[in-house]
Amino acid sequence: MYAIIRSGGKQYKVQPGDVVRLEKLEADLGQELQITEVLAISGDSMIVGEPIVKDAKVTLVVTNQKKAPKIIIFKKKRRQGYRRLTGHRQPYTEVFVKSISGPSGEVSAETRAQVFDPIKKQERAQRKAEYFASLKKSPAKHSGTASTAGSNVETTKKAVGTRTATKKAAVKAKSPAKKVAAKKKAATASKTAKATKKTVATKKKAATKKV
Repeated sequence: MYAIIRSGGKQYKVQPGDVVRLEKLEADLGQELQITEVLAISGDSMIVGEPIVKDAKVTLVVTNQKKAPKIIIFKKKRRQGYRRLTGHRQPYTEVFVKSISGPSGEVSAETRAQVFDPIKKQERAQRKAEYFASLKKSPAKHSGTASTAGSNVETTKKAVGTRTATKKAAVKAKSPAKKVAAKKKAATASKTAKATKKTVATKKKAATKKV
């Protein structure tokens, strides 16, 4: 079930349980309002007013009084040195649709209205500020956890350092042996090369003598 209402020169489609923003209404937070300007209502059948539906009303609960985000308004006239910059925040009233009643019956919302309370919000902000101020004044309460965390970090750093040191030592220990083996291989290769050269030279000499 839904209804089309008129408020502030505008038309709104509302259903039970909806939260709607209307043009500014002079009402207190939590106050119930009844709108009788119902242009159309749908239930078992669609009823359109001429211009208003008889015996139809919508019950609203005011949940918040607020302003919309700022809109920048800039005016300029070229070659005239005329510039104007202003801003505007449109006030609005946030309402909760509690029930819709018409010729076919009444339908109410399944949930309750959540009314905004600025006093409670201020109290919550104050408690939060006091809590953070107490943390700044007395950091000793949390020093235990901080010290344990710091000790854990230090131990992990030490363990990593010892691992890297052992790896470096192992590499250094292996490197001289590798160098010695490489030198031995090079020496043997050079000896074999010299021996092969000598054998080739002797064979050549023998061949020349025979000729």
